[in-house]
Amino acid sequence: MTDSPRRSRTETGPAVAVHGLTKTFSVPLHPARRIVAVKDLNLRIEPGEVYGLLGPNGSGKSTTLKIILGLVSPTRGRTEIFGRDSRLVESREAVGFLPEKRLRERVNELLDLVGLSKARKRRLGTYSKGMLQRIGLAQALIHDPRLVVLDEPTAGVDPAGSREIRDLILNLKSRGITVLLSSHLLAQAQEICDRVGILAGGVLVREGHLQELIAIENQTELVIADASAQLVDEIESVINRSNAKLIERRKSTTTLERLFLDATRNDEGPTKQT
Repeated sequence: MTDSPRRSRTETGPAVAVHGLTKTFSVPLHPARRIVAVKDLNLRIEPGEVYGLLGPNGSGKSTTLKIILGLVSPTRGRTEIFGRDSRLVESREAVGFLPEKRLRERVNELLDLVGLSKARKRRLGTYSKGMLQRIGLAQALIHDPRLVVLDEPTAGVDPAGSREIRDLILNLKSRGITVLLSSHLLAQAQEICDRVGILAGGVLVREGHLQELIAIENQTELVIADASAQLVDEIESVINRSNAKLIERRKSTTTLERLFLDATRNDEGPTKQT
């Protein structure tokens, strides 16, 4: 398969911008009561990065994605895709479109990309959950978009299929395609995301570059090669006069899962208003 040309990372403006986004819903049978699904959300996703929107069930992730895609209207605020209001039909141009004459060529290319060329003549009813997820990803790529939005792309997929989807997302990133995804698989999100935002009760409680978020303050790791056990015990005093090599010095980190649990510990679901 011939790779599509890599997109430029020098585009001006964000791939996705969310400004003061709030979305409330009426409570069935109680129209005077409102549920706040998302409250005062601000996000900026740069072209070419993988951004993970994380949060427990009911935190507002799916609502946010639907508003960004123009499928749901916000109560307040606005969202943009490459500078265009996502409520406008014109914003769809930012995710790409191919003329009909190229669709057959793209189908063959994308089945190859997602590893399903040999299964192209099989009925969808015979596909595994992982294969169906990869078919969905191929459909999302059919018009060669600059932005791909994925809501729980590995839900219900076995570990092998999950790893394949992870590799596909990294492949998209290598092509300069922006990926916005929600996921409950935090270990996988930690592997592939450049930045993450964590929602709890419709509020953004953590946001930033992944490595900065999981860094542990006031702790530093030293990674050393060819060091004896005795040298490790006396590392602070002997490293500068030993034969050991200082390979890397970095901040100690926690895991994204621990950060997530700490950030959402007090979440009680969507906020209710009366």
